[in-house]
Amino acid sequence: MKTPLIVAMFAAGLSAASAQSIGGSYQASGTNFDGSRYTGRAQVTVTSDTTCRISWMIARTTWRGICMRNGTSFSASYTSGNAIGLAIYELKPDGSLEGLWTLADKPGVGTETLMPLR
Repeated sequence: MKTPLIVAMFAAGLSAASAQSIGGSYQASGTNFDGSRYTGRAQVTVTSDTTCRISWMIARTTWRGICMRNGTSFSASYTSGNAIGLAIYELKPDGSLEGLWTLADKPGVGTETLMPLR
């Protein structure tokens, strides 16, 4: 009967990730639609148990938005000028966020990892 042990270990891992705070500063690194790489910084400010504000500084451009957490899922909508975007991440046990992002009316998907600065 190893199944209950596996389920308990999985549930413990989820609750540990769920208990992590997402607020703080992050090193951002990712890929653009064309595969080129970028780096920058992100700041997450928690506003409730599930919601937050987020901003990125990437290549001298600031992106600002709102974000939401549900367990290990983390999503953000953001704008810069007339550009509107959406990012979807998974919260990892080490506190990093790994995900995908896109911009409205643009074909393609980019990748991004947010690594907490401690």
